Amino acid sequence: MTQTFNRIVIVGGGTAGWMTAAAIATGLKGRCTVEVVESEEIGIIGVGEATFPSIRNYNRLVGIDEAEFLRATHGTYKLGIEFRDWRVQGERYFHTFGDFGEMQGPHALWGQYRRLADPALGGLGEQCLPTVMAMRGRFMQPDDEGRAPYKYAYHFDATLYAGFLRRLAFGRGARRTDGRIVGVTRRADGGVHSLRLADGREIEGDLFIDCSGFGSLLLGKTLEEPFVDFSRWLPVDSAWACPCERTGTALTPYTRATALEGGWAWRIPLQSRTGHGHVFSSRHIDADRARDQLLQQLDGKPLAEPRLLRFTTGHRERFWVHNVVALGLSSGFLEPLESTSIFLIQSGLGHLMTLLTSGQPISEGVVAGYNARAVREFNRIRDFIILHYCLTARRDSALWRDMATMELPETLAFKIDAWRRLGLLHLQGDEGFDEHSWLAIHAGMQHWPERTDPVLQEMPPDEARQALQQRRHAIAESVARLPSHEAFLGQVLARGGA
Repeated sequence: MTQTFNRIVIVGGGTAGWMTAAAIATGLKGRCTVEVVESEEIGIIGVGEATFPSIRNYNRLVGIDEAEFLRATHGTYKLGIEFRDWRVQGERYFHTFGDFGEMQGPHALWGQYRRLADPALGGLGEQCLPTVMAMRGRFMQPDDEGRAPYKYAYHFDATLYAGFLRRLAFGRGARRTDGRIVGVTRRADGGVHSLRLADGREIEGDLFIDCSGFGSLLLGKTLEEPFVDFSRWLPVDSAWACPCERTGTALTPYTRATALEGGWAWRIPLQSRTGHGHVFSSRHIDADRARDQLLQQLDGKPLAEPRLLRFTTGHRERFWVHNVVALGLSSGFLEPLESTSIFLIQSGLGHLMTLLTSGQPISEGVVAGYNARAVREFNRIRDFIILHYCLTARRDSALWRDMATMELPETLAFKIDAWRRLGLLHLQGDEGFDEHSWLAIHAGMQHWPERTDPVLQEMPPDEARQALQQRRHAIAESVARLPSHEAFLGQVLARGGA
């Protein structure tokens, strides 16, 4: 079987749908038609307001100016995530998009830091430039992205982002059909031939991209692709979301995730408001109690009533079946702890675009490879998220006791064992996070190797201490010269470009 696609139909708008439309209209301009079918009657989730650094690659590829984007989406900059109360109550650590110096050999600064165990050196985070920037509320774009020791992402209003991309896609030839889908006509081979709308119209296509959200209209409901459930490892299945007024506090360049009794609460600062939410396990805490705990986290006056979302963590067994490809929530969902929802849309879309722009027919083997890669990526990110939970020392509620004692996926158990026994950060193919990210979580949760690598002894203690102190002081001095996050953002918005 080989396929070529001249008519591409995207089912659903929102972030996933319009990211897809903008990318295809840009990358395949003139080679196919692009039609988005969505209904104004159906709202979009619109709570994915924190992102991963790869979003900048997407924006660059479709030709989005950063200042224009930040203005249109009420966006701010993001250097990472502050975790509060995850190991024990009262502690905090950062996972930022930067490095801790050399990772291997006697010059591995994290290893020397652990070996010396000197409180005078401060926390390991002080060896990471963007962590110190975040802690001090400073921001500056790296001068040279290729050599820079850190990356950055954004916070933004996802609904506004979808509208921004919609206008961009229209300008590049994409079409939009407003209508509620009431039926699907199948092809003889089992694929989708057309969509039937409530007013009787039929929308035909060669390739259908399912961006219909949790409903998974085509891949889940029509093609009945089975769902792989991750809830035995990631039991959170609900979230309250509520925006509040911005207060007079500084506009922080990071997301905050605070561990609570039955889950965790997010805080995401935007130009116009602060986004708050509480992700929780309904098996471990009542929804009303979770709502009350969310309201206690708010910085300011609520701007709307809290909205309850329900979900199951996991993914469809296959992401591409016949002539249907699912992107976003219709393909699967991993809780938003590390802001990977938009990253997963972009990753799947990027691999799809590579295939579509190659000009080669799509064979069964190509589709199988696409599906295998997508499954691996979900599994790797799943393991990284579980790591935040399973290393906890908390035993003050049922959720944390369960997370600390559960049986882990074999892939994660192997990685933890390699780190614990040998100090090795064993990464596999299609990882969403690099070794510096894994180190940030291990270090933040005070989870260190049981043995010190003998190679570290090759560097005399005084030399190691001096190297750590010099790096710490250099970072502190560099950050002290930077503008505040709010001041830098204001400069970018005022001059109309970065």
